[in-house]
Amino acid sequence: MNGGKNFNWLGWLVFAGLLLLWEYGAQSNPKLQFYIPPVSQIFGALGQLLASGHVAAHLLSTLGRFLGGYLMAALLAVSLGILLGYFRFAYSLVETLIEFLRPMPSVAIIPVAVLTLGIGDAMIVAVTVYASLWPMLVNTIDGVRHIEPTLIDTARTFGLRRRTILWQIVLPAASPYIVTGLRISLSIALILVTTAEMIAGSRGLGFFILDQERSFNSGNMYAGVMVVAALGYALNRLFLLVEEQAMRWRHGMIARATV
Repeated sequence: MNGGKNFNWLGWLVFAGLLLLWEYGAQSNPKLQFYIPPVSQIFGALGQLLASGHVAAHLLSTLGRFLGGYLMAALLAVSLGILLGYFRFAYSLVETLIEFLRPMPSVAIIPVAVLTLGIGDAMIVAVTVYASLWPMLVNTIDGVRHIEPTLIDTARTFGLRRRTILWQIVLPAASPYIVTGLRISLSIALILVTTAEMIAGSRGLGFFILDQERSFNSGNMYAGVMVVAALGYALNRLFLLVEEQAMRWRHGMIARATV
């Protein structure tokens, strides 16, 4: 990953071309404009929403819930994943539970969360934690279990404490797997936040999109969808930039090893 150093002009040209085709198709078929409005109309609605500050309030609600759920899941999954990957007996105790819950569609937990936590931020954050936890947890466990045993044996030979081994050897060695899990969970967390807002929210981008659809305001609805898409894109690019800085030491090791 280059973290966005090189701007993908070709990709953006293709994207712009698809938007132009959308505009032309919608303009040439007025009967479909209620269902698929022209891009110019969507951007016009988006400009009005941004100017009024109406969509910004929903964006902040979604972003706050996303960050709360995602960061909480990351802390829990990485900590638990390192322990389960390092202590094989502990993993054997919970392996069946993990493999039973992990494949279940995360949206299925929303009714349970509504029933137990009610409608509100706590419910949305809880389902976000649940959904985004699994890729982080599984990747962290795999990363720890793929560490060369000689590294840990050597550390023990030098008399390093278990806490030191976990912090200074296990965590850095498993970091590529952990980063992969974190990136996968990024989009999952955003999906669950907006989905939960659609089902049982009173604010947020998911609620806004569904509310505009129910009001037959397709322009605002598509504008809300574009805001969610832009938010997902921005979060992914930001993650790549942070990853590039955080993993610079590893990239340097790989570069030196290939010389």
